[in-house]
Amino acid sequence: MKKFIIAILLIISNTLLAQIQFEAKVSKNTLGLNERLRIDFIMNMDGDNFVQPSFEGFRVIAGPSQQVSQSWINGKSSFEKTYSYFLLPNQKGTLIIKQASIEYNGQIYKTSPVKINVTNAVEEPKDPNDTQISANENVYLVADISKTNPYINEPITVVYKLYLSGNIMGISNWRELDKPKYNDFWSQNIDIKQLVAQEGMFKGERYNYIVLRKTVLYPQKSGKLVIEPLSLDIDVQLPSNRRDMFGRVMVVNGNKRVSSGAKTIAVKTLPENGKPVDFSGAVGRFDFKVTPSKTTLKNGESLDLVVSVTGNGNMKLFNLPKPVVPNSLEMYDPVHTESVNTTLSGMSGKISDSYTIIPQFKGDYPIKPMQFSYFDLNSGTYKTISSPEIMIKVLDGPTANDQVATAPGVAKNTIFSNEQFKYIKLKSDLVVRDEEDFLGSNLFYGLLFAPFLILPLIVLFKKKKEAIDGDVRGNRIKMNNRLAKKYLSEAKKQINNKEPFYVALEKAMHNFLKAKLHIETSEMSKSNIQDLLLSRNASPETVIDFINLTENCELARYALTSSSTIQNDFDKAVLIISDLEKQIA
Repeated sequence: MKKFIIAILLIISNTLLAQIQFEAKVSKNTLGLNERLRIDFIMNMDGDNFVQPSFEGFRVIAGPSQQVSQSWINGKSSFEKTYSYFLLPNQKGTLIIKQASIEYNGQIYKTSPVKINVTNAVEEPKDPNDTQISANENVYLVADISKTNPYINEPITVVYKLYLSGNIMGISNWRELDKPKYNDFWSQNIDIKQLVAQEGMFKGERYNYIVLRKTVLYPQKSGKLVIEPLSLDIDVQLPSNRRDMFGRVMVVNGNKRVSSGAKTIAVKTLPENGKPVDFSGAVGRFDFKVTPSKTTLKNGESLDLVVSVTGNGNMKLFNLPKPVVPNSLEMYDPVHTESVNTTLSGMSGKISDSYTIIPQFKGDYPIKPMQFSYFDLNSGTYKTISSPEIMIKVLDGPTANDQVATAPGVAKNTIFSNEQFKYIKLKSDLVVRDEEDFLGSNLFYGLLFAPFLILPLIVLFKKKKEAIDGDVRGNRIKMNNRLAKKYLSEAKKQINNKEPFYVALEKAMHNFLKAKLHIETSEMSKSNIQDLLLSRNASPETVIDFINLTENCELARYALTSSSTIQNDFDKAVLIISDLEKQIA
């Protein structure tokens, strides 16, 4: 009887629980990058303590709005509580809206995760009855490229301008959705200290524009190279059809997503006709010098030989020639220095290698002339600059054997009286001072009993090792941390230098992905990375954290960042790499 009553109670409780519903409904599961998404969290009971999801990959543009409805039909009551949000996606790909939670009668109820597929921006139909000004025909993002048909290593500039027509009352904020990747280019951004509005012509009309970014590019291979687009999400202020009580036009807030579009650069290869044998890839206009610190020195002194190039061109992208000196001069590896400034016209300045040379013998030693070749963009031809021969005079010191004149009838291997080294003593008179038998000595007994003393230590060490080997979880965590530190070691060295730190951090995150997913740099788009990680069982939260951190690296290089923020980014990178290492199958 007792079992029967318990079964009835369980059936009744399960029936009551089955009547409680809490679900998430969306307006659409597939939408464009510029479309809005409505999501409703609906419960058929009056729950409390609603907790919204974090909405990674989306921006909340409205909400939450709460609605409660209750009705009675044929004696039956129905209740519904709804929390509504309007979202705008920040990126393309498959995004996951996580679980929301609510409490009812001490129980926590959660919605199921919702998968949303975000595609390219779509053209939105315009209402013919709507006369309000739209941002669609009044805001443009343009990438101005200085030259679309350069040579390899010829500098080109990309200036990103945001054009605003006179109908736009102002802009309050913008966010980067897609950052351009300059594959097969050497690139450097030019700092813009202050954004200034200027006037200019666009599409035959007068527009205001703001220069958002300037980048100098040096193509590294020939053929058609693609510059990926820059995409922005912009909040704009637009005039409405309504006026206030004073007759002034009322301003409404709008939103616009713009893209500069992909640009194709046709890069020409350098001509083979007339190319010098010693050409190392220098392109521009240069001056070449070889300068010794001194040409006359005494025994034991040293000189510095500086090989330098000054001018305009790809200063950081070629190697300087190396001097050839006689064997009697000992030459050490050079110290490389750079004093290069990068502007919109390209790189200019000076690079040099300083060699320390120490003579070994007395005499005169020539340093052969050196040659430096480069491709002159103005004339379209190769040019070669030669340095003069440098004679080094060593006033004193020993004479090299190959410089000693051999007298007639005297063998070349004859040892002269002024030879540099002589024997000091050929025989030794060593006498044993203390002699002790090994048998019965302290060393004898120490070696005899050492194995018995070491045996307990070996047993303890073996047990400790077995315990460590048996800790699978602990060993996995240690391995993950070592791997994270391996990839992030360079970033940790630069933790006190903001820009080198974020460059090294971004490179470490990309190198980790390339090692784990076996992909190339050209395949590392955001959508591809996201799909690959999700397909390898990585959690959506970790994937989004990874993408957000890599996107933040370039922005943080030029923003005001505190040391605590840098340390937090480093700790976050260690945690993300460790999580991905545990999750990726």
